[in-house]
Amino acid sequence: MRIGHPRRLRALPIGLVALLASCTTPESRVVVGPRGSQPDIRVGLAVGVPQVVIGGGSALVVLGADTAVRAEVPAGASLTVVERGGGLGVSGALSTFLPAGEPLTVDAIGADGYVRVGGKDYRGRVSVFSARGGLTVVNRLGLENYLAGVVAAEMGRRDSSEIQALYAQAVISRTYALRNRGRWNALGFDFYATVADQVYGGVSAERSIGWQAVNGTAGLAVTWQGQPIDGFFFSTCGGKTANGTEVFANADRPYLVGIDDVDENGVAYCRISPRFEWHAEWSVEALRDILRESVPASLGASISSHAVIQSVEVAERSRSDRVARLKLTIDGRDLVVNGPDVRQVLRPSRGELLRSNVFTLSQNRNAGRVVRLVAEGRGAGHGVGFCQWGAVGRARAGQSYRQILAAYFPDTDLERIY
Repeated sequence: MRIGHPRRLRALPIGLVALLASCTTPESRVVVGPRGSQPDIRVGLAVGVPQVVIGGGSALVVLGADTAVRAEVPAGASLTVVERGGGLGVSGALSTFLPAGEPLTVDAIGADGYVRVGGKDYRGRVSVFSARGGLTVVNRLGLENYLAGVVAAEMGRRDSSEIQALYAQAVISRTYALRNRGRWNALGFDFYATVADQVYGGVSAERSIGWQAVNGTAGLAVTWQGQPIDGFFFSTCGGKTANGTEVFANADRPYLVGIDDVDENGVAYCRISPRFEWHAEWSVEALRDILRESVPASLGASISSHAVIQSVEVAERSRSDRVARLKLTIDGRDLVVNGPDVRQVLRPSRGELLRSNVFTLSQNRNAGRVVRLVAEGRGAGHGVGFCQWGAVGRARAGQSYRQILAAYFPDTDLERIY
């Protein structure tokens, strides 16, 4: 994806950097390459849905496989698409049947138009095709337009004093996209529009300050040895980020190293996060129900509906004080949960992960069994790489986006990819 072979800047020795720098956080080295064209990104808006409604806003055109215009849909009119025998049945402003394998592709008429899907507007084109017994909906658009719908969705509403955090998020989201493009090729797109990849909200998620961050960093990515890095990011670290291998088995990267994410007074930059501290508790009935569902999925062991939970204990902690091993004693069996699975197994409720691996446990026991379990924790997310609330705290403290990125991804470069 790189264009040309720009000269890389030699890093100064750390001691010399400390003498020359005006603050304790070094800035990312910048490598400037020639400008090129941004790639297109395919976002999976929906997978396996029974029907989808397109339109109701701007006037649209329906495109054939050769991108020639096949039909027009007036402004305000809509199409309802369903799966029918492996093909697509279309009703509403356009009534037709598309044979198996032929997608429906629509685009807006005019530069200011959007494609509306399920009541939400999107830039670029939208395609619908039949797959896996339902419909897959894909939004195809330029990477920079995609980022405009990601930055605010990921970072929430921020003000001008925090703009450098948005700049940093724009760069790391671009880096993630460049590194992982094609991740879900088998499904017909690059990324989900959810936390499975990056949260993407389309036009409704865009903010002027987010556009400022995207435009102000256009084409820039964090690189290591000339390639976009594994740009992991998450909500709140709780004061310490994690080494890559604490969470992801194959994340042994020199730039994925845990740091103490605190200011000169020892205060965590992410202390301002509403998720900095949290509390969760389970009655014995709630704990048994959660473990009956989560333990078989993660450990392959079954738990009966009358199981006696004798103990839930932290067996080992990692360098960053995260729970590296959790020991469950159930019906006389010891089950060990390794760090990456802890948040999956010890869920606060169905469908929700435990906030983080940074927690302590206390248990009330009666007659050799747990009757109540309490977790007191800090942070939210996996803890590897870029702490979003930490970035906000750093921006408020006057750090630039280059300093923020250098703090979370040491010994990397900031490079213009296109």
